[in-house]
Amino acid sequence: MDEAIKKVFELAKSNGAEIVDLKFMDFPGLWQHFSMPVHLLQEDLFEEGAGFDGSSLRGFKHIHESDMLVIPDPNSIFVDPFMKPTTLSMICDVVDPLTRKHFSRCPRSISQKAESYLKATGIADTAYFGPEAEFFIFDNIQYDQTANEAFYHFDSIEGAWNTGKDENPNLGYKIQYKSGYFPVPPHDALQDIRSEMVLTMQKCGLAVECHHHEVASAGQSEIDLRYEPLVKMSDYLMIFKYIVKNIAKAHNKTATFMPKPISADNGNGMHVHQSLWKNGKPLFAGTEYAGLSEMGLFYIGGLLKHAPALLAFTNPTVNSYRRLVPGFEAPVNLAYSQRNRSASIRIPMYSHNPKTKRIEFRCPDPSGNPYLALSALLMAGLDGIINKIHPGDPMDKNIYDLPPEVLKDIPTTPGSLDDALKALENDYDFLLKGDVFTEDVIETWIDYKIENEINPIKLQPTPLEFVKYFDV
Repeated sequence: MDEAIKKVFELAKSNGAEIVDLKFMDFPGLWQHFSMPVHLLQEDLFEEGAGFDGSSLRGFKHIHESDMLVIPDPNSIFVDPFMKPTTLSMICDVVDPLTRKHFSRCPRSISQKAESYLKATGIADTAYFGPEAEFFIFDNIQYDQTANEAFYHFDSIEGAWNTGKDENPNLGYKIQYKSGYFPVPPHDALQDIRSEMVLTMQKCGLAVECHHHEVASAGQSEIDLRYEPLVKMSDYLMIFKYIVKNIAKAHNKTATFMPKPISADNGNGMHVHQSLWKNGKPLFAGTEYAGLSEMGLFYIGGLLKHAPALLAFTNPTVNSYRRLVPGFEAPVNLAYSQRNRSASIRIPMYSHNPKTKRIEFRCPDPSGNPYLALSALLMAGLDGIINKIHPGDPMDKNIYDLPPEVLKDIPTTPGSLDDALKALENDYDFLLKGDVFTEDVIETWIDYKIENEINPIKLQPTPLEFVKYFDV
């Protein structure tokens, strides 16, 4: 018996497990699952898999070809911290039952192919990713959209708008807009909840580096994970979201990774740190600008060249572009710089240790599918290395302070999801290398986003439109 599979059975026995839960990803980026009694946990499950209806999941199969399989990965196992009967969770790959091959639209299999392609190039054997996913913790959320009504309403004990609210008593300690970065309690009312999230993540195998309040009012938070290889980090991001949402709920609160829920304050970003390694040695450290190697510069060149198309995966919602607005402190300028957070790509300078040399892409947000987003970033960076795409001169000035005549020469991110999808439609050959992404995946992603998100939102008037136009 394979050692990893043997450990699954040992874990089941030592924890007295009663249920096995199989988790897998739909195409847009939400976890799905089904469960079985632990006596059905047999060795052949890791070969034969378990069946499900693929036609009922977003972006998968039509009803006449709906039978699909999930194959659990024994290396992904963890004890689910939220289920009352002791439950072992495993993350699965989606497989076609006829060909026994990985389903081309299975996001996890795409990230596995990206790692295989990296090794096949000979450039590196490991791509490390360290995303910093931000989120809000609210005390209440209500929203609806009908033929004659549209509204949303959320609230937070920390919210700047609550300074005058009768809270019996109101003790103050509200966080003002854009003032939420690092205050201590009692202003930071969520310290203990975030600590509980961190401790739960560690029990599930995630390595956490730190947690803190973020810039925005009303409970914006960040928990940073230690960097990991592509597939593992994508798995960990899904466990991360699962833990954040469930612990918030356990405290009668709700958590959201929506990019821009508050109109007057900062949105949720997900800066992504990236580096390539080979034979245990870092490849981005060198003697070029900001201590980078030439390879590191070429990787940046690939990201900048393909950034408009990349954002279709890294910023994949209509709401994503409420955050990426020129003129505000958002990473919309496609430039690179050391230390400078006004550029879309930053080279952190905290340490001179070659092992910490990395680049940080600041455009992404946490609303999307991490398997697709991180894979696309790697493919763009590799394209830059293979084709020696130099990123040009760095931008070491504060871009937000530059005059218009200088700003006009700096390219910017797409202004909408529609524009990002059009950019992807015109620039996706780099994603097809090594059969990592396929034409079908690109086409299905674009069609799904247009039909299910862009077009429906275009048809709906918003409350602000009534403010602006009712009395015309």
